[in-house]
Amino acid sequence: MAKPAATPKKDIAVDGLDPEKVKAALIDRYPTKVARKRAGQIIVNSIAPGDAVPAVQSNVRTVPGLMGQRGCCYAGCKGVVLGPTRDIVNITHGPIGCGYYSWLTRRNQTDPSTTPDGHNFMTYCFSTDMQDEQIIFGGEKKLAQAIQEAYDHFHPKAIAVFATCPVGLIGDDIHTVCKKMKEKLGINVFGFSCEGYKGVSQSAGHHIANNQIFKHVVGLDDTVREGKYKLNLLGEYNIGGDAFEIERIFEKCGLTLISTFSGNSSIDGFANAHTADLNLIMCHRSINYVAEMMEKKYGLPWIKVNFIGAGATAKSLRKIALYYGEPALMARVEAVIAEEMPRVTAALEEIRPRTQGKRAMLFVGGSRAHHYQELFTELGMTVLSAGYEFAHRDDYEGRKVLPDIKVDADSRNIEELTVHPDPERYRPRKSPEEMERLRAEGVPFSEYRGMMPEMAEGSLVIDDISQYETDAMLEIFKPDIFCAGIKEKYTVQKHGIPMKQLHSYDYGGPYAGFAGAVNFYREIDRMVNSKVWDYLKAPWQKNPELSATYAWA
Repeated sequence: MAKPAATPKKDIAVDGLDPEKVKAALIDRYPTKVARKRAGQIIVNSIAPGDAVPAVQSNVRTVPGLMGQRGCCYAGCKGVVLGPTRDIVNITHGPIGCGYYSWLTRRNQTDPSTTPDGHNFMTYCFSTDMQDEQIIFGGEKKLAQAIQEAYDHFHPKAIAVFATCPVGLIGDDIHTVCKKMKEKLGINVFGFSCEGYKGVSQSAGHHIANNQIFKHVVGLDDTVREGKYKLNLLGEYNIGGDAFEIERIFEKCGLTLISTFSGNSSIDGFANAHTADLNLIMCHRSINYVAEMMEKKYGLPWIKVNFIGAGATAKSLRKIALYYGEPALMARVEAVIAEEMPRVTAALEEIRPRTQGKRAMLFVGGSRAHHYQELFTELGMTVLSAGYEFAHRDDYEGRKVLPDIKVDADSRNIEELTVHPDPERYRPRKSPEEMERLRAEGVPFSEYRGMMPEMAEGSLVIDDISQYETDAMLEIFKPDIFCAGIKEKYTVQKHGIPMKQLHSYDYGGPYAGFAGAVNFYREIDRMVNSKVWDYLKAPWQKNPELSATYAWA
């Protein structure tokens, strides 16, 4: 398949609209102080030599009164990172509403037949169901009782406890309870102080999840599994079966997947992850912490990959093969790409004429708003604007800005682990000379360019977009499709614009890999070319017609 043409690096202003004037219009209705803050979070993309882009104010508190897309710290910890793990009993310590909110809302899929015990607790909603009595007198006894009951009924390998807002406010010590129950039951029991009010978004929960998984699970099993090319896939959550498709491709290429954080995952994979050869990061924001800690402690390097988009998938597979540097693996990867691409090419030849030139906006997730631009580019579509809900500056501008990021009070609330090389198990996978050679050949270790260097000049980058800004952008640009989360879905559709839900894919997917790309092409073709949106307006709204008669006295 010919490489899809890149989006031209030029001003993509639509219908003569100046993006700077659009930005001014978006913040014009805000009070002065709010407008000043939002001006730093709404950026007109401009790319200078060396991928230099304007600084984006991000990872800051949402202005009270502005309806944003964000979730809470608890949602990021329990709902995103730990939720897809099938054989850990995840107990929410708090009111039942918090547990219910994070129960199966992201369509994480799993295959329990791949583990001998067949455990799958994802279909259950475990909660201590705190009542007024626990809020007043404390809930530690009820938590211990819940852990005991979960063990008696299910006999899991591990139990994780997640604190919600009331728990932090009343001061329950979940970690001491977990420690006592671990000693009593003889299984791994550990807790997460992920009260919803911590940090500014679910990003804080990702960080807390990474810390505790690294402290309590990674490194517990030193068994070296069979396989010549052993990998971990980080930041892939198997929404709609994405991880299944990536696993299929890895198997065809002869790659052994030790663990996935956390799609289709098992605690055994987490415990054994440090024995792999290489970490692959999909969602940079949610999982980069554990990758960095594994590199410091075990010498396990990481690279950024993207399996969203056929071209991106092929590029990532070639990058993996180049890391190992073995001709047999390189040949096998090329054979798999050659076998998979004809179906992709055929789908594009059929669909692209119908999607060419159409316009999209993406405001979703960690790296998703970046990754999915690859698929829209393959469809010949233009991305007018994009942004994240919970990103940090390095997700937008690239990791080169990390030394310039100032740590604020909200970020200081999140524990930073001090990690040292393990005296017995630290093992650099490549020598410094090999690492430098591979970097020169196109394997950028511990690097991420960010989203903005790959977006078009003049496109609007909006961090933590508000509902008002969403409505205004829809009215101004009238895109052919808008991508976001479930909270935005129905308000967008009321504008007569199709809305693709990229948090849980509605009922679609998978969209990863080669087969996933074909699924996405067909889904977007169906959505942007559907005539149903025309019926949202009455005929006289589309073609106003005035008629009148004159009457003389």
